[in-house]
Amino acid sequence: MASLSNKIVVISGASAGVGRATAVGFARQGATVALLARGAKGLEGARAEVEAAGGKAWVRTLDVADAQQVDAAAAAIESELGPIDIWVNNAMVTVLSPVSQMSADEYRRVTEVTYLGTVHGTCAALRHMRPRNRGSIVQVGSALAYRAIPLQSAYCAAKFACRGFTDALRVELQHENSAIHVTTVHLAAFNTPQFDWARTRLERKPQPLPPVFQPEVAARGIVWAAGQRRREVYVGFPAVKTIWGNKFVPAFADHVLQTQGYDGQKDDQPLPPDRPDNLFEPVDRDMGSHGRFDSEARDHSGQLWLTMHRGSVTGVIAGAVLLPLALLLLKKR
Repeated sequence: MASLSNKIVVISGASAGVGRATAVGFARQGATVALLARGAKGLEGARAEVEAAGGKAWVRTLDVADAQQVDAAAAAIESELGPIDIWVNNAMVTVLSPVSQMSADEYRRVTEVTYLGTVHGTCAALRHMRPRNRGSIVQVGSALAYRAIPLQSAYCAAKFACRGFTDALRVELQHENSAIHVTTVHLAAFNTPQFDWARTRLERKPQPLPPVFQPEVAARGIVWAAGQRRREVYVGFPAVKTIWGNKFVPAFADHVLQTQGYDGQKDDQPLPPDRPDNLFEPVDRDMGSHGRFDSEARDHSGQLWLTMHRGSVTGVIAGAVLLPLALLLLKKR
C-alpha cells in the first residue's frame, strides 16, 4: 500500500473497537488521524496507540448525533491540520432487546448515532471535499445492513438506512461527475468491546454471532478500501454468505435465525447486575480495540485477501485456463 504520510484521515467512533484499530492502521501508513468519539479516556488511549504506530493524532470529544458538533470538528480539522482526504464513519450504538421491550427513546438514540451520525459525518466531509473535487468517504457497514437479525432491530434498521442514504448519495455524485468516492465496508462479526458496553436486556452476556474476527482484520479492509474505487467491500466470508444468502433464500435465513439468532447472541456467563452501557453516555474507561473473545477470534480472513488481490488471482486463474487451451490449439496446428 502506498504511503499515507501526507493524508488527513478522520474517524468517528475512534475510541474503541474497529474505529480504534482502523486509526492505528492508518497511522502505520504515516497518516495524520483525527479521532472523534464521546469517551475522553478511550480517545486518549487511541491517541497513544496512533502515535506509537508512527502517525500524528488529533483528538476531539463529540457526539456524532449532534450535527453542529460534527461540523465544528470538521472545520477545526481543516484549519489546524489541513484538507481532509479520507473520512471514515464508524460510530455506532446498539440495544440487544426484543422489540416488545424497546422504548421510543432507545430507538431514537440508536438512529441518531448509527444512522444520523453517518449522515452528519458524510455531509460535513462533503462540505470541505466538494470545492476541491477530491476525497474518499468510507461508511463502516455491516452484513446486518442487508439481513436483519432478532434482538437488534434498532441497529439493523439504522444500518439499512445508512445503505439507502449512501446508495442515493453515490448516484448523485456520479451525476455531478464528482471525483469524490464513497464506499461501504460491510463487516462480519468482530471481537470488540461493543458486547461489554452495549445496552442489553438479555439474561446472559451478549456476544457476536460466530465466527468472530479480530478488529485489525476490519481495519485492514477499511484502510485498503479508502484507496480503492470499489462500490462496496465485504470483510469476512460470513458477511458474504449472509448478504448473498439473504438475496436468494431469505425465508431460509428467517428459519435459521429463529434459533441461532437468539442463542448465538448470548454467552454462557450471566449478565452482571451493575453493568454500565454506552447508549446515552460513554462508559468512563479505556476499553481498547479488543473485546473478551481473543481466544476464539480469527486474525486473518482469506475472503478479504482474495478481495484485495482480485486482479492477481483472476490473472492466475485465467492463465491456468487459457495456457493449456493455447497449447492444445498449437498442437493441433
